[in-house]
Amino acid sequence: MARLTGGALRLTVYVGENETWRHRPLYAEIVHRAHAAGLAGASVFRGIEGFGVSAVVHTARLLSLSEDLPVAVVIVDTAERIRAFLPELDGLVGAVGAGLAVLDDCEVVLRQPPAGGAPGGARER
Repeated sequence: MARLTGGALRLTVYVGENETWRHRPLYAEIVHRAHAAGLAGASVFRGIEGFGVSAVVHTARLLSLSEDLPVAVVIVDTAERIRAFLPELDGLVGAVGAGLAVLDDCEVVLRQPPAGGAPGGARER
């Protein structure tokens, strides 16, 4: 995995927490495919409230409606590599029939760890 600094593209994919791809959470499948594609990084964020095309508000505040909360998968890499990943993403999200993908230009600022490892003794995974 290459170190990324400077201009980049951020891909944010919004899906429902309960959306699945072949019995696996859709968000997990997206992350694992991004990893397999060698993209620089991906994270999943669980929302506490939101609505989508169904216009149904899902919230963590009401126990009976706490299912299918919104999830955002954020992937950052060069524009070229993100755009090359989009057809694979379309195959996943398009097949499920739910979700929204957004692209944003961004700038990555990464402080290189000193020789011998990351600051504070943390190890890179």
